Amino acid sequence: MQTGANTDLRLTPEQRRLVRDTFDLLREQEGPLGLLFYGKLFELDPGARKLFHNDLALQVQKLMQMLGSIVDSLDDLEPIRERLGQLGRQHASYGVRPEQYETLSTALMWAIAQALGPDFDRDTKEAWQRALRMISIAMTAGIS
Repeated sequence: MQTGANTDLRLTPEQRRLVRDTFDLLREQEGPLGLLFYGKLFELDPGARKLFHNDLALQVQKLMQMLGSIVDSLDDLEPIRERLGQLGRQHASYGVRPEQYETLSTALMWAIAQALGPDFDRDTKEAWQRALRMISIAMTAGIS
């Protein structure tokens, strides 16, 4: 069943290009993007704050490194799929619940939109939504 869901969510070549191009812009704004993201995440789910024991600047670096690895693997996600499953298990051990991935995606989409401004058009939004959905599926597959 997961395979079918993953197949349906594959990015087109244009969507992969949009994610790559905009991720390069996001890397340049790593600090502000992280503040926007975590601020929105804690606004949407105040209880999530207790899940973060590290300095948020370190969390932002980890988030951007993982997103960078995923963006670099968009043409073939199979090699990184196992790592995402492991990451999902790790997050579950910290207390992250599967339903929180939706909130996390919402917060990250909002932060990306703020950081990219006019570069975050309808096609770019759809590409990022699809990419984040693929990540969520791979991570939650690791805990089921």
